[in-house]
Amino acid sequence: MISLLSVSKSFRGQPAVDSLECEIMKGEIFGIVGPDGAGKSTLLRMMAVILVPDQGQIFVEGENVFSNPFKAKERIAYMPQRFGLYEDLTVEENIFFFGKLFGLTSAQIRKKLPMLYDFSNLGPFGTRMAGKLSGGMKQKLGLACCLVHEPEIILLDEPTNGVDPVSRREFWKILYDLLGRGVTIVVSTAYLDEAERCGRIALMYRGKFIRLGTPGEIKKMTGKPLLEIICDDPRRAEDLLRHDHHYRRVIRTGSSLRLFINDPGVHSRAIRKNLSQNGIAVKKIGTIVPSLEDTFVEVIEKGGAQ
Repeated sequence: MISLLSVSKSFRGQPAVDSLECEIMKGEIFGIVGPDGAGKSTLLRMMAVILVPDQGQIFVEGENVFSNPFKAKERIAYMPQRFGLYEDLTVEENIFFFGKLFGLTSAQIRKKLPMLYDFSNLGPFGTRMAGKLSGGMKQKLGLACCLVHEPEIILLDEPTNGVDPVSRREFWKILYDLLGRGVTIVVSTAYLDEAERCGRIALMYRGKFIRLGTPGEIKKMTGKPLLEIICDDPRRAEDLLRHDHHYRRVIRTGSSLRLFINDPGVHSRAIRKNLSQNGIAVKKIGTIVPSLEDTFVEVIEKGGAQ
């Protein structure tokens, strides 16, 4: 559905997006995952035909989006982090306003209202001022405004940032419903738990895709087992282990320590002996399935892209 070919963009000589390439399939949720400053927003703005790349090309079903940007925008809906709702207009007035921007008549918009209200649960709030909505409801209204012209592609820039957990879950349910209708969804997020909900993801760091695949595939890309150590004093245990060059990338997560290591059996015995000799009791030590967060941190500390 979407093809990125060597897409690059710099600001004041600093690369924000650096030679990105990937294919996004029709009818999938594709996640772009990375910290603030990784280049996620810049990439989505180029895909939305708002920014022009310094180099490279973006295609939708084989057609260069910049050769006919107005035609491309008819197929795409873009929802930035701060969607431009008009807070002194009601929910329904906002939907009509954005529908008119896409050339729809009032009759066409009114025909779409039941569908928009149905998936967003905004029906009871049609006459409420947008400025009086909660953060989660504003995000739903923003999505409804994006969908009024029935786009084929939806680009969402950190849509659940600052939204409460219940609203986040409801928002993702809406995305899955849209996926069932064949819509292609590209979503950026800094939440690694949300990345697990995507069909495929790209881990983005300093303008580059450092890993790309399904969440399950990416977790296996370190090529090493993840060892978890649960002990009495994880803070002191971390300090002790970091003095050994084998364990300098140990990560403390609450009451446990984690590290990717070759031959976990040998190292388990060595770690247990080291800690016990220093008065730290090891309650449990063994391999576990890594999370995306574990994988992301390991990849970054090893130097990023392959």
